[in-house]
Amino acid sequence: MQKPLIKNFINDHLLPFDIVFKDKKTPNRELPEHLHDRFELVYVYSGKGTFFLNQMLYEMNEGDLFIIPGNTVHQALPDSEFPITATAVYFDSQLIGHYSAGDSFTNRQVFERARKYKSYKLVVPAALRPHLEEKLKQMHEELERHEAGFRYAVQLHLNSLLISINRLILKESHHQLAASDIGPPWLLNLLQHLDQFHSEQIAGLSYLAKHTSVSAAHLSRVFKQLTGMNITDYVNAKRISTAKELLLTTDLGIDTIAHNCGYESLPYFHKLFKKFTGVTPGVYRRKLINEISFQLDNIT
Repeated sequence: MQKPLIKNFINDHLLPFDIVFKDKKTPNRELPEHLHDRFELVYVYSGKGTFFLNQMLYEMNEGDLFIIPGNTVHQALPDSEFPITATAVYFDSQLIGHYSAGDSFTNRQVFERARKYKSYKLVVPAALRPHLEEKLKQMHEELERHEAGFRYAVQLHLNSLLISINRLILKESHHQLAASDIGPPWLLNLLQHLDQFHSEQIAGLSYLAKHTSVSAAHLSRVFKQLTGMNITDYVNAKRISTAKELLLTTDLGIDTIAHNCGYESLPYFHKLFKKFTGVTPGVYRRKLINEISFQLDNIT
């Protein structure tokens, strides 16, 4: 199995934030699919490509903004003739501002909406792109300069950017998040099927080929071409994503979680989980509990 990327972030506990600014991505330089806990924004300045995000496939073009909730399988596939230039921002939820109890607005809304409707792409109107690009530039410069108060400045710019994105989505219907816009119908149906049943003991390639009414060879080739991974890699990534959520939101034992995610062998589940996250399930759960306690203490 191809090893998915364990995304390494700058280890600054006071500012759980990273930015890859105006990076030029080509097929041989693009990162493999990755799965991490941080929220992510990817803004495209130029170029073309394909973005596989959870169970959706999108074209990448100038002015596109991809809104990626934490713990979401995703991979960008740049075009060989028109490389992508993009900025990616990664941040922990603790950096999103906390508002008064009487205010229903939250900067989490854009991510919650993307996850709820499984729609992750926003085409930014040309008139608003300079504002968005300036906010990205300001955050990058603050991190580069490291002047007094840079952490607070980054957090302010980030929340200002998220307010603008939320307002854009809520303002008019034609600014709603875009639906998946590429890929043959049978592949989109297969992705939806795997998204729904990935935790079950899915039959082999021949069954999935029969389910989609295409040949096994054609299914494998097109799936790999458009998503950047094979079916086994994708199913495992989805299962580990589910396991991470169960470790955070339930008190279930690790053996029960492994079984619920489709793994009969606990040692294999441990091995696979560590391959995707860098730590064992037990360490991951303890780490998240400690981080949540730290965030609650800061809020208090």
